[in-house]
Amino acid sequence: MSKNSKKQTRKSPTPLAVTPVETSSVTTSAFAPSMMTAGRTSDSDFNPDYTATKKDLKRIGILASSFFVVLIILSFFLR
Repeated sequence: MSKNSKKQTRKSPTPLAVTPVETSSVTTSAFAPSMMTAGRTSDSDFNPDYTATKKDLKRIGILASSFFVVLIILSFFLR
């Protein structure tokens, strides 16, 4: 005689009450200047300055290489 297994059905959780959210109306006049220039591309639109980033990367590289040199020197003394 085989055992009968009962399938358990999961009840879906009760849906949360949905409250309507008020949306504010945005005027298109605020976006009008950017929409007019969106079709034109020029070099002056996006010209980031990476001097600070270059300095930081150079400093990180110098620190990392100096730590590696210190670790290599310490490995000779600790043997």
